[in-house]
Amino acid sequence: MRRRTSAVLSAALAGAVLLGAPTARAEEPSAATQRTDQSSGQVAGQVAARKANVVTPGDFTGYGFDQCLAPEQWKMNRWLKHSPFLAVGIYIAGDSRACRSQPNLTPAWVTKQLAKGWRLLPITLGPQASCQPRFPRYDDDVKISAKPGDNGRYFQARQQGSAEADSSVAAATALGMAKGSTLWYDLEGYDNANTHCRESALAFLSAWTDRLHELGWVSGVYSSAGSGIKALDDARVNRPGAYTMPDAIWIARWDGVANTSTSYVRDDGWRPGGRVKQYRGGHDETWGGVRINIDSNFLELGRGSVAPAEKHCGGVRVSYPTYAALRPATGSQKASDPGQVKALQCLLKEKGGYAGAVDGSLNARTLASIRSWQTGHGFAAKDRFTKANWMSLHAAGSTPVLKRGSAGADVRRVQRALNAASPQAKVVVTGVFDARTDAAVRAWQKKVDLTVSGVVNPESWAALRSGVR
Repeated sequence: MRRRTSAVLSAALAGAVLLGAPTARAEEPSAATQRTDQSSGQVAGQVAARKANVVTPGDFTGYGFDQCLAPEQWKMNRWLKHSPFLAVGIYIAGDSRACRSQPNLTPAWVTKQLAKGWRLLPITLGPQASCQPRFPRYDDDVKISAKPGDNGRYFQARQQGSAEADSSVAAATALGMAKGSTLWYDLEGYDNANTHCRESALAFLSAWTDRLHELGWVSGVYSSAGSGIKALDDARVNRPGAYTMPDAIWIARWDGVANTSTSYVRDDGWRPGGRVKQYRGGHDETWGGVRINIDSNFLELGRGSVAPAEKHCGGVRVSYPTYAALRPATGSQKASDPGQVKALQCLLKEKGGYAGAVDGSLNARTLASIRSWQTGHGFAAKDRFTKANWMSLHAAGSTPVLKRGSAGADVRRVQRALNAASPQAKVVVTGVFDARTDAAVRAWQKKVDLTVSGVVNPESWAALRSGVR
């Protein structure tokens, strides 16, 4: 994260301007009253939006990117639809940010991204290590104090860390982020061999974490694997209790491997669920015709991406590794699997297309519902429910953009549709868009001549609904 964000509390101040009532002139009391009433309504709307915002990033396993400026909304929309990323780092506070002005970063922007499913990683880049050669960046910038003080506890560095936590919380709150979200401190690489530089940085980060915990937020620290992250891990193991450890670490290790592993951190550190790795530094990527210069990240946070349990028709099984074509028994033709017939009856019933018993019998009433479904969804009516029909049935409904890290009932629908599309897919229907699901989506997209992205976007949903296999 070499390129980063806006003036001291500029985000917080911008939020204050958005939320504060305008100042009225004494000679115009009626206009002032009108403006105050209007502002009160705006404030109420802002507060309601904040209450609706989810804690971020929450439980998640998947890909993310970070970029100096928060992208324009249309770019975020295009990348949501076409890129593999579902998390985005945004610079919200800190005097050392390269991008001190954030024209797109507003409470409305934050609320919109969260509502669309983006996981936000709010970053603060304030005082840097005393031996960091590239800082201070500006004349009004400062470094972390390396003075150990009379008791050797680096009191001034701790004061600075606590103050940065206050500033970060103020900025996050002004942007409408939910209390309990993770706030990340960006500590750029430095020389760990410099004792006062290293220890003052640790004292700063310890106070950052302590203060965030006092205020009800979660602490994250970004740093180079070989400096800040190594120093934290060494202190965690060799000097337990000397410093308060962050809840999560964001490892800068540009090895090109999309995981959260590195030799600089012991395997038990911040696992499970406490790691992000920036595995590739600044480079251009183009998705949906939109090019952005980004760093690439892989996240394993909280419980990881999880999906709630589900039940259909009182416990009828609807998930199978493959789906057979169903037809009535005739002559040498054996009866269809009653279990899969039950699954069909259940799914049709849930969609309002069948009112009979879920009994596994491919009877006249079931066959009539099959023909009705087929004609209503662009298929020829016949007394046979094909693999393409299965795909269409599973894909029918809402069409959210899904990708690595997505979780829930919609992911299960895609996983079942993929199993219907190809007997080789054999996706385990968990409701979590994991690596195996991603591979199955890509394989199917390649086979049917769609853009191979691993993203289930409107084009992919349309193909699934049409039974393209």
